[in-house]
Amino acid sequence: MEPIEHEEAIIRRGTRSGLDTIVAVHSTRRGPSLGGCRMWHYPDTARALDDALRLSRAMTFKSAVAGLPLGGGKSVIVLPEGEEISPKRRRDALLDIGDTIDVLRGRYITAEDVGTSSRDMSVIATRTRHVAGLSRQKGGSGDPSPFTAAGVVNAIRAALARSFGSSSLEGRRIAIIGAGHVGGRIAKLCAKEGAKLILADVDASKRELAVELGARWMTPAKALVAKVDVVSPCALGGILTEETVARLQCRVIAGAANNQLAGDHIAELLKIRGILWAPDFVANAGGIINIAQERGGVYDAAAAHRAVAGIADTIHRICDTAEADDTTTLAAAMTLARAALDPATVPA
Repeated sequence: MEPIEHEEAIIRRGTRSGLDTIVAVHSTRRGPSLGGCRMWHYPDTARALDDALRLSRAMTFKSAVAGLPLGGGKSVIVLPEGEEISPKRRRDALLDIGDTIDVLRGRYITAEDVGTSSRDMSVIATRTRHVAGLSRQKGGSGDPSPFTAAGVVNAIRAALARSFGSSSLEGRRIAIIGAGHVGGRIAKLCAKEGAKLILADVDASKRELAVELGARWMTPAKALVAKVDVVSPCALGGILTEETVARLQCRVIAGAANNQLAGDHIAELLKIRGILWAPDFVANAGGIINIAQERGGVYDAAAAHRAVAGIADTIHRICDTAEADDTTTLAAAMTLARAALDPATVPA
């Protein structure tokens, strides 16, 4: 099959906020592209566009591996670097991205992402109906982070089973890097199951959660190379480089962060070192799996939880393929994704 290139990308200057808004559509082969709206500070719009293109591509493969009738897209509101915007300008920016999204007439559906919330989706929804993840009160599925966190924990269990012969978290040493909305939930779930935690974040105020959970507190740089069973990257991407992989002391990597590998070749370095990496676009798919449940008409949280539990089975399938083909988990996951994206297998 020919590689899938981006179908479309739009950059528009917001008429209200004066900020650039971007929507990138990677693929609609399996259905409308879906991906969150990121509001973030960038040095320039070109850097923001690059982010949108990379993230939208990852969303295509995330949905494909999960078997969802969705493609991959991403939207970005470009905030000026080093400058905070007023609440009014922020709201104006949300209205502006809504207008940009509406130009695509349903080829792209947005949801919350870094820097936005379900409340923000309600603002965007005043300008376009192509919004998912609205609050429960408004008929949506609400905050997706509990489902993302649950999916990552399911991925950790599956990876532990492959590496240690048991999926139990009891007594396992887990370093969670990034204690935000998702990472904090992962920490609580792991602590509840008896894991011994290291918690790390650039925000020192998150240390309170470490105290609450009885976890050790470290800087992200030290937590990454700590002697643990599992490293769970839950902040921004690019954390796994040639340099950091050479210093890792873990057996498993499974986390919520997108684009964890600095480059695809890092997957081979992890394989050589005997470290099982749960591909990020598989492990962190719980949020989009949950949001996909909205498309059936009436949202069913119980059905969403059952679907998210299937992430563990997907990790096992990927590991089986990787072992059979003597390849990396990244290559095995991409094999599954490309099979799902083959025109011959896509449902009409």
